[in-house]
Amino acid sequence: MIFLTFTVSAIIVVLAAIQLNRFGDVISRKSTLSGAVVGTFLIAGATSLPELTTSLTAVYIDNPDIAVGNMLGSNVFNLLIIAAVDTIYRKKKMFNSIDQQQHLPAAVAGIIFTLVIVAALILNLNISLFNIGIEMFILIALYIVTIKIFNRQEEEEMDEAAAVGKDYSLKTAVIGFIISAVVVFAAGSALSISGDQIAQQTGMSSSFVGSFLIAASTSLPELVTVLVAFKLANYGMALGSILGSNLFNLQLLAVTDLFYRKGPILQALSTTHLPIALLSIVMLLLTVFLLNRKPKRNTALYAAPSFAMIVLYFIASYNMF
Repeated sequence: MIFLTFTVSAIIVVLAAIQLNRFGDVISRKSTLSGAVVGTFLIAGATSLPELTTSLTAVYIDNPDIAVGNMLGSNVFNLLIIAAVDTIYRKKKMFNSIDQQQHLPAAVAGIIFTLVIVAALILNLNISLFNIGIEMFILIALYIVTIKIFNRQEEEEMDEAAAVGKDYSLKTAVIGFIISAVVVFAAGSALSISGDQIAQQTGMSSSFVGSFLIAASTSLPELVTVLVAFKLANYGMALGSILGSNLFNLQLLAVTDLFYRKGPILQALSTTHLPIALLSIVMLLLTVFLLNRKPKRNTALYAAPSFAMIVLYFIASYNMF
């Protein structure tokens, strides 16, 4: 029964998050909140709401491993999405068509952000302010700087994505956004609680359940976004949505830490989260390599780095399981 609850919750999260993203885009385009930074923040928040609600519920039931594992695992799964799609559609040679100057800063920022998490885990920092780890304040400061410097093309890409679906009035979009958010919150909470029960009943570690099972479920909306971008042959939008979502997910760790009142949340984790964070960095480094290398005509050579990301992901999954 618990697996059925988990599966149904995951399906509802995906369907509601897709609608949330669609309504959020309409709001950002038709309201006074349509500036580049606010629009991107709204869409990123809409896409990442399943991760947030799931992690906050995990904090409520006192399972920090699921809370943090969900965020880090979602970032890794998002990169897996890009790698898998790039490998399957390798003849299109996606990275040969992407402007590296547009996406390289976000990829590098993702590496820096994740290095902050890695440093906090390795050094076992116990420095806090208002019971929030100092590393979270560093992440927020870095994100603000990143938004100011690099957030330029996002709004154009989202407008193109919105053109695929049905348009709505502003009032309808606001109502739809609120309803979708409530559904995501409820389903995300059920997803986290059922995931915790799966970990208890099966003997799986909470970090594995959070980093892979729940993370994969909450990242499926990003998969839809990437597939829509490929349908438009807008490969920049596909990669940009993933890199932007990953940066935002790491900021949500700070929100999760705010609600975890037993101290810095990273200090309450098991040791199994470090490999996931390191895997994220390696996959981002391979993404940077794909953006920087010269265009490859040979399909096998072109797809090799993306295929390597897929292999690394499943090796890490097996080792954690």
